[in-house]
Amino acid sequence: MVKLRLRRRGRKKAPFYDIVAIDGRARRDGASIERVGYIDPMTTPKNVVLDVSRALYWLGVGAQPTDIVQQILSREGVLLRRHLTFKGKSEAEIDAAVEQHKATALARYDRLKKRRAERDKARAEAAKVPVVVDEPAPAVVEEAAAPAEEAAPEAAADAAPEAAAE
Repeated sequence: MVKLRLRRRGRKKAPFYDIVAIDGRARRDGASIERVGYIDPMTTPKNVVLDVSRALYWLGVGAQPTDIVQQILSREGVLLRRHLTFKGKSEAEIDAAVEQHKATALARYDRLKKRRAERDKARAEAAKVPVVVDEPAPAVVEEAAAPAEEAAPEAAADAAPEAAAE
């Protein structure tokens, strides 16, 4: 069975992946049938280059994408293009839908990036909060305890005259 999967390239701690059509029994970095595209995960956003026509060809002849490659193909609109082709849509409708899909995916990425930046900013501010010194804490506890002790004798004094009156 032919699979569409990633083949690692690049040097240590700087990965670079080819998206290849390869026999499913071959090892990860083994000989491939054809290079369909590549992805550079070290850039922000990840740089993805695909030959859409070759990816559609391999999907059409039964190649099975791995989970990661399927996510990449979905994000790039290849799977949407294939689906709309099966539905019989015109090329203009397909192109418009794919462009809209890519814009939505990019907006989703931007929202995620903004949330991560806000979270990191909040964590940095939380780390800057000065630590409270231990000395004021016992003083606050003593003040809180003092009114409770004063209230108890008053309640006992109020109860004593009532008991004596009966």
